[in-house]
Amino acid sequence: MTIPNPPTTDLRFVVGYDGSPPATRALRAAANLLQGRQGGIDVLYVEHIPSMASLSAGAVAELESGFGEIDEELRTMAAEELRGREERWAFEHRQGPIAEELLAAARDIGEARPQATVVIVVGSSSTAAHRMVGSVAVHLARHSPVPVVVVP
Repeated sequence: MTIPNPPTTDLRFVVGYDGSPPATRALRAAANLLQGRQGGIDVLYVEHIPSMASLSAGAVAELESGFGEIDEELRTMAAEELRGREERWAFEHRQGPIAEELLAAARDIGEARPQATVVIVVGSSSTAAHRMVGSVAVHLARHSPVPVVVVP
C-alpha cells in the first residue's frame, strides 16, 4: 500500500522578534520548521508605547527616532541569525499592542495568500509576572484564529 504525500502547503511563519533570547529561539524554530517546505518567515518587530497621550511631541519624536535605530539593529540581528539557514524572510516593523499586531500581521498574510497556512511563532516569557497576569503568548493562545507555536 502506498500512502501519497500530503499536498505541498505554503507555510508562512509570523515571528515576534525583539532580539531577546526567547525571540531568537522562536526565529530559529521557525527556520527549522520551514526546512524542506514552501513558504517564508515574516519577522515582526512591534514597538509598544503604552501611553503616548502623556508624552510631549518632542518626547514622542525622540522615542520614534530611537525605535528607528532599534529597527535597523533588529533587522541586522535577524539577518545574521538566518544567514545560511533560511533566505526566504522579510522584516516588518509595526506599532501597537504586541499580540494584536502579531494577529493583524497573520490576518494580512492570510488575506494576501489565502492558500497559505499561517502560523505565529513566539518565544515564551521568562518573567514571573507574565506567568501570573498573562503574556503575549498567553493572549495569542487564547485569541488567535491561526496556530500558535510558543518556543520555550
